[in-house]
Amino acid sequence: MATAPSKGLVALFKRGWHEIPEVVGSCFMGLGGIGIGIYAVYTYYKKDGDNRRYREWYTVIRHDDPKAARVRTD
Repeated sequence: MATAPSKGLVALFKRGWHEIPEVVGSCFMGLGGIGIGIYAVYTYYKKDGDNRRYREWYTVIRHDDPKAARVRTD
């Protein structure tokens, strides 16, 4: 008598890994890349990465604007 197939997400992953490892592996690598990209964009804006030294166009900022304190002065 055969055993009943196991159910659940882990069993689905194991079965997929044995049947189509290329697809399952590339899906996990893609999800990892999306996660790394989201983290990179978050830290870019958290550290004010848009405050570049050399810009493509000039921006006029008033002295009472809150962004004026973050402008590079070097």
